[in-house]
Amino acid sequence: MEKTNKCNSSFVSTAHDVEESWDDEFQQLVQTFPKDKGFTGMNLYFFQGFWCPSIVLKAVISCQKHFQAFDSDIIIATLPKCGTTWLKALTFSTLYRNQFPREKNPLLTYNPHSLVRFIDYDFYFNDTCPDLENCTLYQPRLFSIHLPYASLPTSIKDSNCKIVYLCRNPMDTLISFWSFFSRLRGEGFEPVSLDEAFEMFCQGIIQFGPFFDHVLGYWRASQEKSSKILFLQYEDLKEDINSHLKKLAMFLGVPFTEEEEKQGVVEEIAKICSFENMKDLEVNKKGVQTFGYPQETFSGKTKTFEVPCEAFFRKAKMGDWSNYLTPSMVERLEKLIQEKLENSGLTFKLFSKTSKDITST
Repeated sequence: MEKTNKCNSSFVSTAHDVEESWDDEFQQLVQTFPKDKGFTGMNLYFFQGFWCPSIVLKAVISCQKHFQAFDSDIIIATLPKCGTTWLKALTFSTLYRNQFPREKNPLLTYNPHSLVRFIDYDFYFNDTCPDLENCTLYQPRLFSIHLPYASLPTSIKDSNCKIVYLCRNPMDTLISFWSFFSRLRGEGFEPVSLDEAFEMFCQGIIQFGPFFDHVLGYWRASQEKSSKILFLQYEDLKEDINSHLKKLAMFLGVPFTEEEEKQGVVEEIAKICSFENMKDLEVNKKGVQTFGYPQETFSGKTKTFEVPCEAFFRKAKMGDWSNYLTPSMVERLEKLIQEKLENSGLTFKLFSKTSKDITST
């Protein structure tokens, strides 16, 4: 418990330190953005149509200006708490499976967030223009990002790099958001009640939200650029991980060979990356994940923040929202889903005995 409290305080205090250290020009710019409080108690700024956490706002602007995508790059894109950790593990193990011995998958000793770094939260957090030419141990480069599609660096959208997007039904996303980010509130911040979290979620005031704008942005882009963007849903992966791993490998340009399938490589990757296996690994039970990749900067000063690895592994269950949301909450969210998905062609699987899956009309 001591370690968790220390990490929580580190997360929030780092956000405040980063905000206070913004230079005058940036401070003036930020004052023009609408502002609200997020689940952690830190500020969220409404920037380019989404709510950007104050801790990463300057890094987001820097990576938009300076990040140069290679045509060979792979970008994992998600809204937080939609299966990011799982997708990082699956993509890393699939893409690089021939670059390390099968029995020595780095996931056995490293948290997925250490192996697949966030472009903004890690590389641009301490450096406005980091050297990313050879920043990854394996090739091709594999990065992660939470930004909405419209706000991605231009080089990502205009290059031939590939994007793997994962979304999750909004009800489970809400509960996972509330549970995770409530843990990161610092000392002196009152916990956010489920009622408050529900209202914020419905209004779209969450990290990198609104939820529906984020999902639909990538959904529509994937309809136009299916060879560039692979749109996946968490529930589909949970129902049939093997077929979706094959689909992922094909999209990445590293399809499983007939011999690999006979040897059970697909099943092996699925097992290593499973919630049960990763949650039970020593590194994810006792380790601490550090964000804000420590780099040499012009000022010589770097800041990082920590999150206990076990915080990334809660339940991974579908339909868990039915244990938390009241009937009136469910009714309001169902109406919101129908309204937002209308004519989009997108469907969410909710997995509850009391609610039907919500489809577009």
